[in-house]
Amino acid sequence: MHILRFIGRRSNSRLALITVTTTVCLPTSPSSPVVLTPSPPLFLSSRKSPRFMTPSPTMGHQEGEKLDNINTLETRDEDFVERGNNNVSDDNDDQDEHSESSQSHQAVDESDSSEDEVAPRNTIGDVPLEWYKDEKHIGYDIAGRKITKKERQDKLDSFLASADDSKSWRKIYDEYNDEEVELSKEEIKQIGRLLKGKAPHAEFDPYAPYVDWFKWDDAKHPLSNAPEPKRRFIPSKWESKKVVEYVRAIRKGLIKFDQPKEEPRFYSLWGDDSSSADRTKHLAYIPPPKPKLPGHEESYNPSLEYIPTQEEINSYQLMYEEDRPKFIPKRFTSFRSIPAYENAVKDSFERCLDLYLCPRVRKKRINIDPESLKPKLPNKKDLRPYPFACYLEYKGHEGAVLSISLEPSGQWIASGSKDGTVRIWEVETGRCLRVWEIGEAVQHVAWNPLPARPILAVSAGADVLILNTGFGNEEEQKEIKKLLHIGTSTSDDSDDMSSYLTWHQDEKYDCIRLRHYRTVSSVVWHRKGDYLSTLMPAGESRAVLIHQLSKRLTQRLPFKLHGLPVSLAFHPTRSIIFVATKKNVRVYDMLKQKLIKKLETQLREVSSIAVHPAGDNVIVGSKEGKLRWFDMDLSSKPYQSLDCHSKDITNVAFHRSYPLFASCSDDGTAYVFHGMVYADLNENPRIVPLEILRGHTSSDGRGVLDCMFHPRQPWLFTAGADSTIKLYCH
Repeated sequence: MHILRFIGRRSNSRLALITVTTTVCLPTSPSSPVVLTPSPPLFLSSRKSPRFMTPSPTMGHQEGEKLDNINTLETRDEDFVERGNNNVSDDNDDQDEHSESSQSHQAVDESDSSEDEVAPRNTIGDVPLEWYKDEKHIGYDIAGRKITKKERQDKLDSFLASADDSKSWRKIYDEYNDEEVELSKEEIKQIGRLLKGKAPHAEFDPYAPYVDWFKWDDAKHPLSNAPEPKRRFIPSKWESKKVVEYVRAIRKGLIKFDQPKEEPRFYSLWGDDSSSADRTKHLAYIPPPKPKLPGHEESYNPSLEYIPTQEEINSYQLMYEEDRPKFIPKRFTSFRSIPAYENAVKDSFERCLDLYLCPRVRKKRINIDPESLKPKLPNKKDLRPYPFACYLEYKGHEGAVLSISLEPSGQWIASGSKDGTVRIWEVETGRCLRVWEIGEAVQHVAWNPLPARPILAVSAGADVLILNTGFGNEEEQKEIKKLLHIGTSTSDDSDDMSSYLTWHQDEKYDCIRLRHYRTVSSVVWHRKGDYLSTLMPAGESRAVLIHQLSKRLTQRLPFKLHGLPVSLAFHPTRSIIFVATKKNVRVYDMLKQKLIKKLETQLREVSSIAVHPAGDNVIVGSKEGKLRWFDMDLSSKPYQSLDCHSKDITNVAFHRSYPLFASCSDDGTAYVFHGMVYADLNENPRIVPLEILRGHTSSDGRGVLDCMFHPRQPWLFTAGADSTIKLYCH
C-alpha cells in the first residue's frame, strides 16, 4: 500500500508530497502477526519537479519489478491526493492512464491556475544539469525515453519575440524541464511582497493583537489541588546549619557590620568644607570662598608701623570709597577697653549677600608638566650642517652696512654702506677688491643672478646704478659694455614715464643710471637677469617699476597696490611676483595679469619677505619681531608663527640648496632655522630652531641690518650697524 505524507504547502497552495511504500506481508496462519516492511521515500512532489526513482544496476530482479510497479502508480497517487478520492482503480486502468499521460506530457501547457498540477517532464532526480551540458537531450521521461532539448533562439530573435509579446516579462525559463513558465498574477504579487520584506499572503497580519488564553482572575479551582507538603511545617535542618555558620563567622570576626557614623564633636572653623560628606553628595554644590583672615593690623595691640598717622587718615578721606581702606588699625592697652565693632552687622549682611547672590564657577586646575607641552624636536646633530660659529669679519666701511649681496658662484660679495661706498670683497680671504664712491647712503645692492653677467645694481637715494664689476673674460666684458652703453638719455613715453624715470649714461663709472622721482628702497633681479624691479614706498601707484635692461624699457606694475608696499620678490621658477604691503602679501601672475592669492599675515607691519627655492612656501618678517611661515598650497593664513626676536626683523633669507632659513633683527642677533619642505603634499614642512648667532654690537638702536646665505655652502653672512660684515660657518 501507499501511505501519503503531507509535508506542507507552498505559497501557491500546491502540495509537496512524499510517497512512502510499505510492503504488507500477510500471515500464513491466523495466529501469525502482520508484518509491515517500510520502503524509502519514492519521490518528492513539488509544483514542477517530483523526483522519481529509477532502477539501479545493483537492484535485484524482484526489486526492479517492484520499482516499476511503484512508478506506474505515481499518477494514481497524485490523482488520489488532488481529487480526494479514497477508491483505488485497477492496475490495468492505471497503466493505460500512465501511457496516455506520458505521451501527452510534452503537449501540456502551463496553467495559471493553482488547482491544476502539471507533472514535470524531466525525471532525472537530484542530478546536476551540468552533466547534460554537452548532450542533445536534457533528461528522461517516465517511460525512459530521452527528452531532447529545444532549439535555442538567437538573441535578436528572442528580443523581437519579447517585444511583440506583451506578457514576456512574466515568463521564466525553467532549466530543469527546458521550458518557459508564465507566472500568474497571484504569484507575481507574492514575489513583490517577498521583495518588500512582507509576508507572501496579503491576508496575514504580522501585528495581530495578542490573545491571552489564561485567565488571571481568581478561578474556582486552583492550578494545583495537591495537598500542602509536610516540609512546609517542619523547620529546615539545612537552614539551621547555615545560621550556625553565620554565627561562628560573626564571632570570629569574619563578617563585619557597618558601624554607625559618629558625628564629630569639633570641626575646623577656618577649614575647607568642600570635602565634607554632606556637601559632596550634591553635584551642583560649589563651596563659597573663604573671607580674608585677620592680620596684624586687626590686632587690638598692633605694632607701631601698622598704626597710620593723622595725615594718612586725612588722605583716606580724599580717596574713592572703593579704594579707601575699610579698617583703620587702633591700639588698645587691654581687652576691656576694646569697643564694639561698629560695622559688624554691615559686614555680616554683605557676607550673606555674597554667599546668596554672587555666582560661583568651579575651575579645574590641571597639573601638567611644562616640559611635556614642548614639541619633540630632532637632535641638532642630525640636522647638520648649519652655521653656528663666526669664521671671518670684513672690515673697511666707516658707516653701518645696510645691504649685502653675493655673486652667483659665491666667490665675491658686494656691500653697500651708509658712508656712501660700495665695496666688493673676496669671500674666502676677506680682501677688498674694489670700492665705488657713490656720494650718498647706499640703501640696497643686488648682484645679477646670471654668472655670465657680473653686473651690480645699486640703489642710492632716487638713483639706481647698474655697475660693471669687471669680472669675467674679454667676451663677457664686451657684451657688458655694450649692454651698459646708452648713446643719449632715453625715457619711456608710452605711459608718460618721462616725468617719473629717465635712463642716463653715467660717465664717471661708465654705467647706467636710472633716475626715479622718489627714493628707491630696494632692487630685485629677475631670474633671467634681463629684468629688475625697483621699489619706491612713496611712489603711490608707481611704487613698483619693472625695467628691461636690453631694450631700455620701463613699465609700472599693472595692478592696483592696496596699501604701502614695503618689500617685493620674484618667484624662483615662474612669472610670479610677490608684493608685500604693511598688512598683507599679494601674489600676482605677470603673464595672465591677475591676482593669484592674498596672504593674510596677521601682523602689525611687514618688514621683509623671502620665497623658498621651490616657490610654494614664503616667510614674512615684521617690525614686531615675529616671523610667519606660509604654505601656499595649504592656506592663505600662516602655517607657523615664530616669535623669536625682541625688536624689528630687518631681513629674512632662504638657502638655495640646504633646508635652512634665517632672520636678522635690530636686537643684534640672527636666528638660523631648519626648514625642510617635502615633495609629498600630505606631509607638512618641518621647522626647527637651530642657532642664535650673536656678535654684532648695536649702534644708534640698530643691530643686524641684512643677512644672506652663501649660494653653495651652509654659510651665513650678516651685515651690522657696527660697520662690519661677519661670516658664520658650520
